[in-house]
Amino acid sequence: MLVEVCANSLQSAINAAAAGADRIELCSELGVGGITPSHGLIKLVKERIQIPVHVLVRPRGGHFTYSETEFEVMKADIEFCKKMDVTGIVSGVLNEDFSVDEKRTKELIDLAKPLKFVFHRAFDWVANPEKELLRLEGLGVDTVLTSGQQTTAEKGLQRLCSWQALVQRMTLMAGGGINKENAPKFKEAGLRAIHLSGTVVDNTMSLNGKISMNSEKHLKEERVALTNIDTIHQIVRTVK
Repeated sequence: MLVEVCANSLQSAINAAAAGADRIELCSELGVGGITPSHGLIKLVKERIQIPVHVLVRPRGGHFTYSETEFEVMKADIEFCKKMDVTGIVSGVLNEDFSVDEKRTKELIDLAKPLKFVFHRAFDWVANPEKELLRLEGLGVDTVLTSGQQTTAEKGLQRLCSWQALVQRMTLMAGGGINKENAPKFKEAGLRAIHLSGTVVDNTMSLNGKISMNSEKHLKEERVALTNIDTIHQIVRTVK
């Protein structure tokens, strides 16, 4: 069984490789489900570890329906990843009705070639998973990362097994709440791959009396924060 570790830093990637992981998915900001890591992080991880590296290409947190400018950034990040000789890309795009955006996803898959392509957990939002699985396999997706559309992959295990039997070539990789206690269940069920972060809290410090730097309005999955032209224009006119 393939064990993929979702690594959110250079040290996490080094630790995952040292622990015997088969592959890492490199990303940043696990608290929002992951976003694309910096180019510097990708470069250093490639220099420091020998196991395969897949890179998450997701320009922001929130939903998976992207603007034209966001899509341009995604394509530019894939081009950089190819130059860094990573093994695979983890990405995907949905339409507003939560179906797979076939046109844009295919564009990303074609751009990523010859790298492997993993469709990420946006799949857990699709309305017709069986239909979309077959569509993704037809597009050339190698792996789908999913919890079986449940809050944890353990709860979605039955679905994951039925979906794996539905496809011919594609791998269903279980992800979401996998830990050392439940990991054996996925192997026993006959699945081929699991995905987990294996993180512990580290580098803590007291922030008593300090103002919070987190912003609630930027952590809403149903909306995207964007700089407003009129607002900035009015402020510029006021202070210039």
